[in-house]
Amino acid sequence: MTEESAPRVGVDVGGTFTDAVLVAGDGRVTTAKVPTTADQSEGVLAGIEKACERAGVAPDEVGEFAHAMTVSVNAVLERAGAETALVTTEGFRDVLEIGRQTRPSLYDLDAEKPAPLVPRRRRFAVAERATPDGIETPVDPEEIRALAADLRGEVESVAVAFLHAYAHPENEARAAAVLREELDVPVSASSEVLAEFREFERTATTVADAYVAPAIDAYVGRLAERAREAGLPAPRVMQSNGGIADADTVRARPVTTMLSGPAAGVVGANRAAGAAVAERDLAGLVTFDMGGTSSDVSLVRDGSAERSTDTVIDGVPVAAPMVDVHTIGSGGGSVASVDAGGALRVGPESAGAEPGPACYGKGGERATVTDANLVLGYIGDDAALGGELELDADAARDALARLAEEAGLDSAREAAAGVYRVANARMTRAVRAVTVERGHDPREFGLVAFGGAGPMHAAPLAGALDIDSVVVPPAEGVLSAYGLLAADEEYDAARSLLVPLSEADSGEVATVLDDLEAAARADATAEPTVALSADCRYDGQSFELDVPVERPFDADAVREAFGDAHERAYGYRADEPVELVTLRATARVPRDVAETAADPSGDPERGTRTAYFDGEARGTRVYDRDALPPGYDLAGPAVLEGTESTTVVPPGWRGTVRANGAVVLTEGSA
Repeated sequence: MTEESAPRVGVDVGGTFTDAVLVAGDGRVTTAKVPTTADQSEGVLAGIEKACERAGVAPDEVGEFAHAMTVSVNAVLERAGAETALVTTEGFRDVLEIGRQTRPSLYDLDAEKPAPLVPRRRRFAVAERATPDGIETPVDPEEIRALAADLRGEVESVAVAFLHAYAHPENEARAAAVLREELDVPVSASSEVLAEFREFERTATTVADAYVAPAIDAYVGRLAERAREAGLPAPRVMQSNGGIADADTVRARPVTTMLSGPAAGVVGANRAAGAAVAERDLAGLVTFDMGGTSSDVSLVRDGSAERSTDTVIDGVPVAAPMVDVHTIGSGGGSVASVDAGGALRVGPESAGAEPGPACYGKGGERATVTDANLVLGYIGDDAALGGELELDADAARDALARLAEEAGLDSAREAAAGVYRVANARMTRAVRAVTVERGHDPREFGLVAFGGAGPMHAAPLAGALDIDSVVVPPAEGVLSAYGLLAADEEYDAARSLLVPLSEADSGEVATVLDDLEAAARADATAEPTVALSADCRYDGQSFELDVPVERPFDADAVREAFGDAHERAYGYRADEPVELVTLRATARVPRDVAETAADPSGDPERGTRTAYFDGEARGTRVYDRDALPPGYDLAGPAVLEGTESTTVVPPGWRGTVRANGAVVLTEGSA
């Protein structure tokens, strides 16, 4: 079996379930879903074994193993990372604490910022100083050795962030070298993690890198060992920027994995539904991933996911390039409650996998979105999630009956309808956040719905936003895992210059671009394509726009490109000087993945059952999602039952099956 024809497996770890997708050389897709485990590597191997067994493939036949995880983001959210020390410039010990002047809640006098990842007692200042123009005070290696002696045995990682190290990293490099020589712990230097200006964000990102480094190193090492023992190839890991990288690369720069899973979902959605953009002349796609714990919404334009370098995770700025994902705590496991005013609320608290929604029959007693979908008839009483977990419909009704009594509603069904509407309203606001609030008309986009619960809620969301096309890709319940196999290799490098564009020295810019290109290429496994860009702003502005840069560097072309970008983003261009802020290089190695192939068998029609739409009972056709042949056309109300997900087609909508097995929902007569 050649490497090109060997099966490839992708595994995505979520808060509730771990999803596995195995794609054979001919495009046939086999999926598996298992509960997420405390040691995520156990669930990952269990998912692979289950997918291999279903596909009739031995693990040692697998040619590639790609993985998305939540280890790093969980460490930050749960404040369960390493005992980290911060070494910084004298006088700047409290940068992490001071942060920005913005308040988390403007009118709340008792509002508190989240505690920094490194407490003050583990923040150390040393006598060194650099300015943007050069080194004023060299660092004393003996001072660093003395500090290392104090830290030995007391900390699990060290972050080094010196003032202006993005421009002149010499002092920081010397200090990091001494610490690595003296201490047997990971050392993160800001000039290696994020060579960009803005002291707070650079320091916070470097601290985050050090904070999660031991956990990532241990986890990836453990996973690689288990993969080797099972006969699998070494894991490749999804980065937050939407690109895949080898295990050694992410162990060296763990902060790049913060949004590993959500990024994989966006990549998978774009690859699986991108053709719909051209066919329907759409401006792009809104990706909507609703899982067990949360919902992730993102935007795809010009064939690529929107990216950001100013993400904040639980109060911690992470300025590394990431797929721009807006997340809310509204998933299938989100708990419904009644607030002090008697109104229904959904999330952000989740029932998780243990005990899970009431219908899981594992001791959960509080009503969740999944329970509501079951009571409304969208999920059948005899359904088995993941093909195995049988549901307890009576437990779901009892939980919603208790909620109805607390909310003053007449029945469990009325409470279920309320929970469904509230959840949809929250997710509609999330879609508005990435479209309307950023100047995009959602009517010009298609909606791609995936995740275990996304396709059950997609049509009402699209209707509320006047989006007339919804794409439900094949393997929609595990699309993030599929996205791992569709992702290109991608590596980023950046360096701040902070110079007026009119004064930029073309020779210096060319040298920096050469260095950045070399750094971006360094980890690529094959010859990459390299895209160069620059963050620019008008003089006096606080934030930048990224525009492409060509060789040889042409300041006039960059100024024109920035004006165009500014006009697209804000509706105008100004006759003001332009500042060149940061240069960037992105190396990309394209990776091919076989187009998924529909492989239907059997009768797709499963009969009818009663489901409720807008409070009205409707006879609803039920279909076997996996048995629908290409070209099949159906009218709502209908429910398409798959192994890992269920699609709801409301009255007034139609569904058509594409050649690759995707279902396209459009508004039309019933």
